[in-house]
Amino acid sequence: MPLVAAVLWGTFAVLDDPSRSGRAPVPVPGALRLALELVILCGGAAGFYLTGHAAIGIVMALLIAFSYAFSLDRLAWLLRQ
Repeated sequence: MPLVAAVLWGTFAVLDDPSRSGRAPVPVPGALRLALELVILCGGAAGFYLTGHAAIGIVMALLIAFSYAFSLDRLAWLLRQ
């Protein structure tokens, strides 16, 4: 699963994304990229939680939320694309 997630993460991107190289092997709309990020990141947190590592899953989910809360400009940019 981590390999699949890494391939998806690196393959599907928004053209000219300032947080990445700007290249997009497979260009996708910003909302789809955001959904992909959330599925991969929250899926990892859920995986920890569901396999008995609840504290790690909760901390990971909080760090994800914290990260997105401090990158609202990028979120707005993604949703405009």
